[in-house]
Amino acid sequence: MADPKGFLKTQERELPKRRPVSVRLMDWKEVYEQQQSGELKRQAGRCMDCGVPFCHQGCPLGNLIPEWNDLTWRDEGRQASERLHATNNFPEFTGRLCPAPCESSCVLGINQPPVTIKQVEVSIIDAAFQNGWVTPHPPERLTGKTVAVVGSGPAGLAAAQQLTRAGHTVAVYEREDRIGGLLRYGIPDFKMEKKQIEQRLAQMTAEGTRFRAGVEIGRDIAWDDLRARYDAVVVATGATVPRDLPVPGRDLSGVHFAMDYLVQQNKAGAGDRVDDQISAEGKHVVVLGGGDTGADCIGTAHRQGALSVINLAIGQQPPTERPESQPWPMAPTVFEVASAHEEGGERVFLASTVEFLRNEVGEVRAVRVAETEYLDGRRVPKSGTEREVPADLVLLALGFTGPERDELEAQLRLPFDAKGNLERDAKYQTTEPGVFVTGDAGRGQSLIVWAIAEGRATASAVDAYLEGTTVLPFPVKPTDRPISV
Repeated sequence: MADPKGFLKTQERELPKRRPVSVRLMDWKEVYEQQQSGELKRQAGRCMDCGVPFCHQGCPLGNLIPEWNDLTWRDEGRQASERLHATNNFPEFTGRLCPAPCESSCVLGINQPPVTIKQVEVSIIDAAFQNGWVTPHPPERLTGKTVAVVGSGPAGLAAAQQLTRAGHTVAVYEREDRIGGLLRYGIPDFKMEKKQIEQRLAQMTAEGTRFRAGVEIGRDIAWDDLRARYDAVVVATGATVPRDLPVPGRDLSGVHFAMDYLVQQNKAGAGDRVDDQISAEGKHVVVLGGGDTGADCIGTAHRQGALSVINLAIGQQPPTERPESQPWPMAPTVFEVASAHEEGGERVFLASTVEFLRNEVGEVRAVRVAETEYLDGRRVPKSGTEREVPADLVLLALGFTGPERDELEAQLRLPFDAKGNLERDAKYQTTEPGVFVTGDAGRGQSLIVWAIAEGRATASAVDAYLEGTTVLPFPVKPTDRPISV
């Protein structure tokens, strides 16, 4: 354990400061400043000798959190990095993007603010990269087997790195022009600068993983042809079909899916020319959806120079404290203020969208909303409460319904379940021998930490399929669920 009296001496939960709003809105750099080493050690030292570390269960990866907290407190940064990498391929991603279910299940959180696990994690990996402790781990021998991974998000990259280290020849296919999936084009730079992806890809390339960007499987290469070329195929395409809102006026100019908007800004930020880019500059922006994607749109709109930003959520505002119905160690649904929410705009709950209103040239000019009421468990607009919210740009951040299915159904004849996800067994394998599914494509829209955990587990299943046995860890099964469910 760390400092035996740490949680008694340091009861405050200290996080790194966010750069001033007026400063950070002028660029696309990450919001948080670097935390001082002394403050970080104090926070790591709060990790108590709890006997049963529920944070292990709260984390789908089973991260050895008390161990690397202790090593951080002892100034053993390199060993902390090694312990962190023992269960997590990409802590620089999870340390920035994961909502940290581990902290909700921290034993200290029963009667004190929990340990700042996520901040300790990202500080460990940032120091590891800065000091050159992250080095390639190429396989000692090659098996002669080949694997194609389709999709380069966190699940696909985790599976690829594990399989490469097991000695297989792995090629990662990505239809976009750069590797990274939603890490590259779905996450704004102010949440994670893309240098984080580049430095990890450099390690993977040195280990032997091959990357094929700009190749769309199903069109540039048929799925059947890919299956014939490789000994195994891992489908890691994600759940990329956005949830639509079929109300009157949906087809008006100026109403867009959130991901179309975010992808364009990320491409522009990378220096690409984006014709007819969707921009919030000088516009009244309405964001529908109160999740992380909605917050990403809010922060992006502010940086583009929006006149106003309003965020509409159909449900109730969550409580600020853990509700009695979600006791420790469950992950509670509580009201959160992301960095983007600090930067301006208005958040409105219990707001049901009724219609998008047009101007004289066929563009959206307003959103008609009504107060949400609950009838027989359904959320419906309350009659007589309608009002108009001015809008020149409307962004739909309502989640995703599953993977794109046309080519997978037609070419590989893979079945989908009732939720729209690809069907798979307990070993992540589909009805097509040698074809596996990992991440959101099989699980549905989920957390980045689940994507990496599934990528690691799928790699173990593929390795066992190819070799008859495996030494790779198998952290989760498709049927596993977090403590909060």
